[in-house]
Amino acid sequence: MKKEAKSKRKKSRIRLLHQYYSYTGFYKFVWRSVKKAIIPIVLFLAAIFALDRYFLDIDQMLITVTETYSPPGILGVFFLSESLLGLIPPELFIAWSGKSSSPILYLSLLALASYLGGIISYYIGRAITKIPAVHEDIEIKMADHIKNTRKWGGFLIIVGALLPIPFAMTSIAAGIIKFPFPSFLMFGLLRFVRFYLYALVIFEMV
Repeated sequence: MKKEAKSKRKKSRIRLLHQYYSYTGFYKFVWRSVKKAIIPIVLFLAAIFALDRYFLDIDQMLITVTETYSPPGILGVFFLSESLLGLIPPELFIAWSGKSSSPILYLSLLALASYLGGIISYYIGRAITKIPAVHEDIEIKMADHIKNTRKWGGFLIIVGALLPIPFAMTSIAAGIIKFPFPSFLMFGLLRFVRFYLYALVIFEMV
């Protein structure tokens, strides 16, 4: 009887969460984000395929990059990008890691750099709240991110970690609303999942 009661309570909580996310538009937001993400991913993969087939030897180009620039330098550039609004697509660096001397090692280091960059962005968000003028300006520019993070919290961080939405933006928003740091760290670990899943596709392409 106790097990049945617990099971019912779990089901009712799940149902309530489902109703809440349906009512607040979370599912619609995720679907819109997925639709937006699919197009850039498809275009990126198509561009790689077309360049490799008709214009450039992508394999050789990536090998040249790995031979010309040191791994710490490339990882450093990526870390800065992931800490400051995620301006450079991670897929470029994932492709680079596939042609490095230790693909899994450098892919893991890229995922770690992205995760740590998210932590830096989180604290940038926390610091912003202490500068009233900057805080007001950022509140306007990132209104949607901040509003959605306040509304959906951890689920938005999960979406930001997994989908091609700049993780830094989600992390800054989480810092601004002072989302619990331990929970942020836990949800942010899904960043590693994103990199390994994308590598399965990109490694095959290059």
